[in-house]
Amino acid sequence: MSSARLRPRSVLAAAAAVLTAAASLLISTAAPASAAAAAGTGTGYLHTSGNQILDSTGATVRLTGINWFGMETDNKTFHGLWSSNPWRSQLDTMARLGYNTLRVPFSDDALTSGAVATGINDYVNPDLVGQSPLQILDKVIAYAGSKGMRIILDRHRPTAAGQTALWYTAGVPESTWIANWQALARRYAGNTTVIGADLHNEPHAEGTNPAATGSCWGCGDTARDWRLAAERAGNAILGVQPNWLIFVEGVSCPSGGLSNVWDNDPSNDEDCGWWGGNLSKAGQFPVRLNVANRLVYSPHEYATSVYHQAWFDDPSYPANMPAIWDHYWGYLYKQNIAPIMMGEFGTTLQSDIDKVWLRSLLAYTGAGATGMSFTYWSWNPNSGDTGGIANDDWTTINTAKQAIIQPYLIAPVATTDPGNPTPTAACTATYHQDSVWQGGFQATLTVRNTGSATVNPSTVTWSWPAGVTLGSGWNATVTQSGTTVTATGPSLAPSSAVTIGFTANGPATAPATVKLGSATCS
Repeated sequence: MSSARLRPRSVLAAAAAVLTAAASLLISTAAPASAAAAAGTGTGYLHTSGNQILDSTGATVRLTGINWFGMETDNKTFHGLWSSNPWRSQLDTMARLGYNTLRVPFSDDALTSGAVATGINDYVNPDLVGQSPLQILDKVIAYAGSKGMRIILDRHRPTAAGQTALWYTAGVPESTWIANWQALARRYAGNTTVIGADLHNEPHAEGTNPAATGSCWGCGDTARDWRLAAERAGNAILGVQPNWLIFVEGVSCPSGGLSNVWDNDPSNDEDCGWWGGNLSKAGQFPVRLNVANRLVYSPHEYATSVYHQAWFDDPSYPANMPAIWDHYWGYLYKQNIAPIMMGEFGTTLQSDIDKVWLRSLLAYTGAGATGMSFTYWSWNPNSGDTGGIANDDWTTINTAKQAIIQPYLIAPVATTDPGNPTPTAACTATYHQDSVWQGGFQATLTVRNTGSATVNPSTVTWSWPAGVTLGSGWNATVTQSGTTVTATGPSLAPSSAVTIGFTANGPATAPATVKLGSATCS
């Protein structure tokens, strides 16, 4: 697979005069306190109050999550399913590390009838074979929910071909965009794991003023004003699923043009920032939703490994950064206008500038349960200009990045919600005698996982009477120690079965006390 990062780059830096004006908004970037004692992501659906996200009981929730991309690409499903690490194991690691939310990028291509998911290692993920992109998403949502994680769906691209400046194209009109969102809202209605819609990834400028053709904010042109489009889509979604949060990203330049460079006068260059990261006009032109307390603003923020913005060269760096963040999006949180959920931020962490940037940005989000929410980009190691939390083997972890992020993570807590029960272990075993000869026999043992928990790896054990010894085995790695036989294969998902064949020396006898993992089979 390509190692190129599957997201766009930034545009021009903000004008120096704007940054100077924003400097009055500096805040402390002291080191964080340890993670909040109250872990997890709350109970039931979420809503907002001022700059906080609350659960159905009114408790404060902080989303500290990660992006797992791939469903927006030609594979139409999560990347890394080709690796030797089973998909459930990857989610296990995310939850263990403390990521309580998963942001899932997708394209409209993946939602079409007949869409095919590719790039799946069927040996380690046999339960995904033949599954559609949406069926795989269903499985990920169910398993993540059982671990107490929340899911944010992110319409990343209209098609797998690439990112677009506007939320629609000739082939994927606004009507399709909205209809697909409503279909997803209906599909996951009543599933409190799925908490909301990130409407469109990184609306941005295109062309130059005065011939701007990209997404603007507050310009009033219904074909380009992202703020108005977010209202149309958000209200359409809330019309069928009023419990979802609506996550709205910024633009790059409020006018929708790259800047006023066409006049060669730097003094009036437009105030431009990262794609999706400029919410400077949201205070003046807020997103208006028909259901109160559902709006979350979701800017993106990146390091020099993505693009070397002018502010990284400021002599006062990193002391200049809080004023910049305040100006583009932080003021919405600090003025108690709305919550912030930073949907993407990431770095290769190869330069000292980036290391300082990551520490400063996380400190800026605040400590404990009342800080700003975020989802780090990304879990994937194949993100070309940031890398990932997972290393190239999709199993081990980039400990340098994780050490910086760790103090800000609030770990999920496995749910006991009847709608998303904690996984349980159970199994059945069926023995079949194939043939018997003088001094030996051949047989098969089929073990089915009837529980709701995946067994990884699928370790099956049974016992034989003294005097029966293993000859050979297949469909698993079969070994014997004393009277105990162990067969180890790939992960075994709920409702899946493994048939283990073997030959043995001694009198023909059915296995006794068969177990799958820690569960005794019936």
